[in-house]
Amino acid sequence: MSLADVADLLACPTCAARDLPDTPLALDATTLRCERGHAYDVARQGYVNLVGRAVPRNADGPEMVAARERFLGGGAYDAIADALADAALRTPSSAPVVLDVGAGPGWYLERVLARFADDGRPGRGVALDVSPTAARRSARSERAVGAVVADAWERLPLRTSGVDVVLSVFAPRQPAELTRVLAPGGLAVVVSPLPEHLAGLRAAWGLLDVEPGKQERLAATFGEHLEPLDAVDVRQTVPLDRAALDDLVAMGPNAFHGTDRPGPAPSEIELAVRVSTWRRG
Repeated sequence: MSLADVADLLACPTCAARDLPDTPLALDATTLRCERGHAYDVARQGYVNLVGRAVPRNADGPEMVAARERFLGGGAYDAIADALADAALRTPSSAPVVLDVGAGPGWYLERVLARFADDGRPGRGVALDVSPTAARRSARSERAVGAVVADAWERLPLRTSGVDVVLSVFAPRQPAELTRVLAPGGLAVVVSPLPEHLAGLRAAWGLLDVEPGKQERLAATFGEHLEPLDAVDVRQTVPLDRAALDDLVAMGPNAFHGTDRPGPAPSEIELAVRVSTWRRG
């Protein structure tokens, strides 16, 4: 849809940098403005850039976003999307506001909003990513989604306590900031890889490894801010052809580490991720 669906959730990043947090933004034609005169033009593709500086060099480019759309559209990660939506639907909100931090092209956010609609609780979402290319794709959503370019490692340009569900799928995350934007009782749903995730493919092609202790660090950092509810492990063997494998590599961090494939292509991948749910008290 458009930023008009979520403009009331956004906060001026310039004011926040000057110790004036939570200054609301309002949409005026094709510009977001705050009461102190700071203005942010909405791109013709429908997204707004609130980064305020040059986009990082490792932001997803057109080829990465296209690869991600092709791969996710093929259904290999449907089980992850289903588990993510199952967790998100536990919010009691009748009109849920969903923030996807590191949304990419917005595929997971759209799946979650579709499930809310099927449940008779139409919601709206903010697709936040540091990549303008990804934001352009998210802005094309047919659902009530606003696309925002912002850095997940900085203060999020959202007002405090305005979000019912935060999604973080294989993405950077600051538990303190996620807690700040969540309403009391709001949920953070995090998807992170287990050590076995894509193990065969990583071994065959020399790809980046899953960092040791990743789950323990996540539990420790989130536990300082949010109440743990539960965690569900999604494990599945998925057959993939060579084109899908190439897209899987090209859509993530391995895209920045060369294209050499030293071994033969596996015929399947091991899906192994944890979907953990946390609640703000």
